[in-house]
Parts: sequence; structure tokens; C-alpha cells
Amino acid sequence: MASVTIQGQETPKLRRALGLWDLVLFGLIVVQPTAPMPVYGVMSIRSHGHAVTAVLIAMVAMLFTAVSYGRMARIYPSAGSAFTYVGQELHPVLGYITGWSMVMDYILNPLTAIILCSKFAMNFAPAVPYTAWVFFFVIFFTFINLHGIKTSARINTTLAAAMGVVIVIFLVEAARYVGLIPHEAAGFFTRPFFDPQTFSTRAVLGGTSLAVMTYIGFDGISTLSEEANNPRRNIPIATLLVCLITGVLASVEVYAAQLVWPASKAFPDVDTAFVSVAGRAAGPWLFSLINITLLVATVGSGAGSQLGAARILYGMGRSGAIPRKFFGAIEPVRQIPRNNILFIAVIALIGALTISFERGVELLNFGALLAFMGVNAAAFVHYFLREGKRTAYNFLMPTAGFFTCLLLLCSLSWRAMVLGVVWMAVGIAYGAYNTRGFKNKLITFDE
Repeated sequence: MASVTIQGQETPKLRRALGLWDLVLFGLIVVQPTAPMPVYGVMSIRSHGHAVTAVLIAMVAMLFTAVSYGRMARIYPSAGSAFTYVGQELHPVLGYITGWSMVMDYILNPLTAIILCSKFAMNFAPAVPYTAWVFFFVIFFTFINLHGIKTSARINTTLAAAMGVVIVIFLVEAARYVGLIPHEAAGFFTRPFFDPQTFSTRAVLGGTSLAVMTYIGFDGISTLSEEANNPRRNIPIATLLVCLITGVLASVEVYAAQLVWPASKAFPDVDTAFVSVAGRAAGPWLFSLINITLLVATVGSGAGSQLGAARILYGMGRSGAIPRKFFGAIEPVRQIPRNNILFIAVIALIGALTISFERGVELLNFGALLAFMGVNAAAFVHYFLREGKRTAYNFLMPTAGFFTCLLLLCSLSWRAMVLGVVWMAVGIAYGAYNTRGFKNKLITFDE
């Protein structure tokens, strides 16, 4: 740990030890190499069998946004947050709104994880009802976080490597399976990209709005700005590379799955469709291997996202954005935001029992796409307007990212749009009330 001396005192600073590929590895671990597998079923159904096309289109949108994230990280190397970029470059009120949309992401992450964990567990123990599994995982996640149990970076890296091995095994078995079955014609291999009998622009865009889930987390690289070597160069490059690598890997996984299980055949359970695909490719052993891999991965991300949601609620409560007495409290013994952990547990329990996984993903992507639009708008304002660098690059990249994300936002189902708008209206109304019509100083979100 390096330090600097200020008026005779040593102030600790984070040591800049992370190179470009350290940042890329971190990003891939956060996103997870199995990212497209949980959302594969709902994405395939919504896109009418064009899941791989949806993943590729989503990659383009995320690449534009990754460029804007990277460029804004150069301006705010220690903040690394969408609401900071928007609040500083556009307006504090818009920063508040962006922050509120991010809160929805944090809250919905553990909810969708609990739905998936329960579905994966039912594949092993179908006699146990879904409701019982939901209660089990809510209690399990809450117990872990209330007792301060954390996974180390080494364990997370090991799990990511294990997932990579499982993906390779699946791809090998999928190739073997496809090589053994009869092919109708050359169109067999191109149909996952474009099937003239089922193609619909609206359907593909709907699938793409779900495929965004595959890339969620790439922006986390910007939080390592203070620990990275040459952050102004490496953070933008790493962010772009993580999106690109994730998109290519996800496309290969989804393409193989579509070859093994044609879109014309229904899945036993759309939420665990990829597990069924693995079972068809190689039998029960691969079914079980993929199922346990996704279960372990989702348990890790679900427990971690519950704590992350609790922490952002604590930051908001501490600064007065939401009632400080409840959300800003810290349990004195373990020094954790206990009230918030329990609050998230209740929300996740109610949500997992009342909404589908697809709706949860849509709502999560609603908040993410709003935040991404804000980052692109902030990059446009800073580089094209404030600095006056009116080049084609400074105009086209952020505007393309903004309108692509807007198009995907509008491609969500009307139910998700209504629920998302209601959430945003509640946040805006409370913010206006708390600041007397946004006349007082706005809350600084502490992520």
C-alpha cells in the first residue's frame, strides 16, 4: 500500500497495480462467461428463434455505450458512476433520476437470481415446490449477508475459470451432436441468424432488449480507476474489450444451443432452457453439469447483489435521499446495513412469488438502459458541446449509443414499461418532495 505525506501525516492511497488484462479479467468475472445461458430461453422465445442475432445487436449497442463509459472515466477517474457523469455534465436532477434507475437494477438483481436458483434447484429436486425453494434461497442469501460471509477474489476467479471449462465441454458436445444429426440443407447453419419464416424486426428487437442482460456489469471496470495503471488509457480499452469478448463468447454459446435445439421445438421450462439444451446434446451428465454450474454461479451473484443493493440503499439513507433512520442505520456488532438486507430480502421474496423471470429481466434492463442513455448523453455534452471538439467521432459514437439504447428500451413489453415508469415516477416525486421541488441541494448518491 503506497502512501503520501500531507502536513506530516501519511494518507493511504490505493496502489496502482492493475494492468490492462487484469482489468479485462475483472470485467469478465463480473459479467460471467455463462451470462447468456440464464436468459437464453426467454430471449429465444421473444426473438422468434433469433437469439444469436439479438445477442449480436445488443453487443453493438453496448460497444457504443462502453466507449462513452470509458471516455467519461477519463474525466472522472475516481467516480466511475453513471449518475455522477449525468449529474455533473447534464443536470443534478437528471443525475438523481439516473441514480434512481440504478437502484431498481440493484434491487432486481437478487430477485431474478432467486427465481433462477429456485428453478435450477427444482431440476434436481422436482418434488420440492417452487415456493419452498424461493423461501430457502431468500433465507440462505440473507443469512450469508447478515453474517458477513464473503467470497474472496481468488474463489471468484477460480469459479470463472471453472465456468470457462464447462463452456468448452458444452461446445465440444454440441459440435459432436450437430455433426451426428441429419441436416436438412445449408440453411440449417444460417437459420439461427436469419429464418425468413419467423423473422420479425419487432420480435428481434424485443429479444435484443432481453439480451442486454448478457452484458450487465461491464461498467464495473470504471470503479477500479484508482487501482489501475494508466487508467485514462486502460479503463476505456478494458471496458471495450470486455463487451467485445462477452459478445463473441455469448454468440458462440447461443449459436451452438440453437443448432442443438431448433426454435420450432418448445422448451420444458423456458427459464432453464439452456440446461435442457445441454441434456439433448450429451445426455443427463451434461444436463446436471450445466445445471449445477449455473446454480452455483447464480447463488454467488444473487448473494452478492443483495449486499450490493443493501449498500446503495444505505448510501442513499445516510445522505437523506430516503428515510435515514431506517435505511441509514448500521448494525453495531457486525457493522452491516442489516435493515436494508432484510428489506431487500422481503422485496425479493414478494417479487419471486409474483412476477416471472422474464419480467424481472425486463425491469432490470429498463433501469440499465436508462443509465446507459444517460452516460451516452453525458459523453456527447462533455466532448462535443463543452469542449467544442465537434468531430464526427464525438457526435456519432454517443448519439448512436443513446438512440440504440432508446430503441431497445422502447422494445420492452408494455407491462415492463408501465412498471418501470411507475418506479421512476415514485422516485422523482419523492426527490421533489425531499428537496422542495428540487430547489434545495440534491442528494449525492454514494454507491
